[in-house]
Amino acid sequence: MMKALINRFKSSRPFKEFHTDWINTLKSSILPLLSRSLSSPSPDHHLLATQVELLHTHFNSYFSALDLASNDDVSQLLFPDWRNPLEKPFLWFGDFHPYSFTNLLRSFLEDDDDDSDNDANYDFLGNVWKSRDVSVGHIVEQVECGLRLMVPSIVARSRDAQAALVEKLSAGWRQNGENFEVDEVVGELVDKMTCVFLDANRLRRSVLADIMEALNVYQAAFFLQGLAKFYVGFSDPNLLDQFSNST
Repeated sequence: MMKALINRFKSSRPFKEFHTDWINTLKSSILPLLSRSLSSPSPDHHLLATQVELLHTHFNSYFSALDLASNDDVSQLLFPDWRNPLEKPFLWFGDFHPYSFTNLLRSFLEDDDDDSDNDANYDFLGNVWKSRDVSVGHIVEQVECGLRLMVPSIVARSRDAQAALVEKLSAGWRQNGENFEVDEVVGELVDKMTCVFLDANRLRRSVLADIMEALNVYQAAFFLQGLAKFYVGFSDPNLLDQFSNST
């Protein structure tokens, strides 16, 4: 019901089109450039710094586009029927949960992957993270501490907004019946949910910025490469076929 009500304000300009273009650019252009540099036994520092900045900017452009799309039509982000079934369990207010970012970074810091020995570039990768500043782990803990405070607060605001809508709709229909005008009430919900979405998206952007600030160029390159592969991986047709066949 919530989706149908919010869709009364639906825009004719779907975010899906931007998302497809953004993923394609990431997959076919930006990610291969970075991966090529990281495959070198001795990556060029200045070139790597440029590519890291390019990829970080690409992610920021995505978050900015999410903000614009939410102001235009938040329903297409909160109820994204255009997302595939692999993505949906990982979504939190329109995109991947910010814990995905910190979990990815921890996977590098903890270095618990038993398959790492099969990576031709493992020696370089291992040295990159073994030589990290001890403050990186502290930064991750600080970011996760902030998430433990912010995430429940954002979820609670969303829940309260929806509960208020149900209460107002029930009272309105009870008092006015078919003459009840729902647009104003639903419009209030749309405004509240847009604000909630913007704060959730701001949190995603902030977490990524905090992580990037804590890493050196080489660490940031490997982290962003992993994050890019995470985003791109959900559109892998082979993976989607395997998922479809298993359900």
